[in-house]
Amino acid sequence: MREILIVGGGYSGFYTAWGLEKRLRKGEARVTIVDPRPYMTYQPFLPEVTAGSVEARHAAVSLRRHLSSTRIIAGSVTQIRHADRTVVVRPASGADYELGYDILVVTAGAVTRTFPIPGLAQQAIGLKHVEEAVAVRDQLMTAFDQAASLPPGAERRKLLTVTFVGGGFSGVEGFGELLSLATAMLESYPELSFDELSFHLVEARDRILPEVSDGPGAWVVRSLQRRGARVHLNTQLVSAVDGHVVLSSGEKFDSALIVWTAGNASNPVVHNHTDLPVDQRGLLVVRPDLRAGTDSDPVPDVWAAGDDAAVPDLASPVPGAHTVPNAQHAVRQGKLLAKNIVASLHGGRIRHYRHKSLGVVATLGLGRGIFQYKSIVIKGVPAWLMHRGYHVLAVPTWERKVRVLSVWLTAALFGRDLVSLASVQHPRDAFVAGGDPQRPGEGHRSDQVPA
Repeated sequence: MREILIVGGGYSGFYTAWGLEKRLRKGEARVTIVDPRPYMTYQPFLPEVTAGSVEARHAAVSLRRHLSSTRIIAGSVTQIRHADRTVVVRPASGADYELGYDILVVTAGAVTRTFPIPGLAQQAIGLKHVEEAVAVRDQLMTAFDQAASLPPGAERRKLLTVTFVGGGFSGVEGFGELLSLATAMLESYPELSFDELSFHLVEARDRILPEVSDGPGAWVVRSLQRRGARVHLNTQLVSAVDGHVVLSSGEKFDSALIVWTAGNASNPVVHNHTDLPVDQRGLLVVRPDLRAGTDSDPVPDVWAAGDDAAVPDLASPVPGAHTVPNAQHAVRQGKLLAKNIVASLHGGRIRHYRHKSLGVVATLGLGRGIFQYKSIVIKGVPAWLMHRGYHVLAVPTWERKVRVLSVWLTAALFGRDLVSLASVQHPRDAFVAGGDPQRPGEGHRSDQVPA
């Protein structure tokens, strides 16, 4: 029996395994996924998770529940040695071990790109995983509770100041959703006023949302500004030590919540720890049919897709262009990967990846959005409804569609759920403290014994 090993259980990996389960003959091959998380994150829902519009668990699709015949290994691949047809797996606990394969599928996905900015690693939160989206939401809600108990002043201003770094889709959607949540929360906090909120979006380029044209991008900036936000274009984060934000423009302010969404980087295992061919960006070189290598120098039995693969964009008029790293491509490539792998096993036709864009759509907060398809631009509530309609259809499995829809319908009837569960990030604090009041982040003496 052949061993098909999939490195990464994100969009492309999940859809590849899902498709293989449907198309492989019984006993023909065993499919294995190696991923440190036991679920596939539906990342377009993360901004709505930060706003409480989508339940966190509903943005995650369980690999074990929906891949019934695929072997799931909880761990990270730290090295790929195709010359030996082996990978090195690092489990959550225990020693590293080797795993062999006959066919390799690399869908490890990208990682958050960071820079050596003072204070960034200590203060910022990413927005690539469900855990991060939940932490952003809970931190904002906890900040509101703390600010409401303080008199006006520097500490209260810091708690009510939010900074997003990165003006791509993830950053703009998360920023817009969190701004919408904060504005709505003011109704429950009579001690606080709208003027005390301070939301900053920092982008190094001269525009945000590079996937849309200049006009719609400028409209999004104006829309955010009308809602009280500050958009800093052509600006970089210089320092964030202890939450004190310093921008390249010279502006300085204190911010209790800093969210980093400034782009992606190639997965380290692809960039640094493989004998497979990679380009200057650290992405795996693949052909239009998603097989690794080039037409003149193919790599047998290796396939790749998603954010860490340089997939030729056959639909682009620009020679040598590659598909951009987004959910549309990752899902479609994963589906094609499954078909092409089975076709290669059965002697069938292997197809090239060629896509037709469905346009781009973004949420900017409850009842706000933007959609663009070629020259067609739709703004406001219609675009927001299109965003919700598209993604509830796109999220895999009917079980997840129904769960997401039920949360949206409940919110439409009863409003947002404004409960912070930040304490779950430190579940032992109450037990160790034994009822003794503690400030957030305050440690407990090891010799303390609860009364």
